[in-house]
Amino acid sequence: MIKPLADRVLIEPKEAETKTASGIYIPDTAKEKPQQGKVIAAGPGKKDEPMEVAVGDTVLYGKYAGTEVTVDDKKYLIVKQSDILAIL
Repeated sequence: MIKPLADRVLIEPKEAETKTASGIYIPDTAKEKPQQGKVIAAGPGKKDEPMEVAVGDTVLYGKYAGTEVTVDDKKYLIVKQSDILAIL
């Protein structure tokens, strides 16, 4: 498994919506990048900046934040703690 360093967080992004509330299916080309996810692992933090998120938290992060990685056919996102906007 991946172990993030310093103030980085490993997030499993939530699946993009495939259908609208009214029942219309969204094609792959029109789907938005997900901005929510579950924290899978978190680094120890920096000396002057402790970690505020914990494993298991659901978070909201910036649309273009982080680096996408694939491990065992699962997509993850590694972001800095400062790129996380809110804990839901």
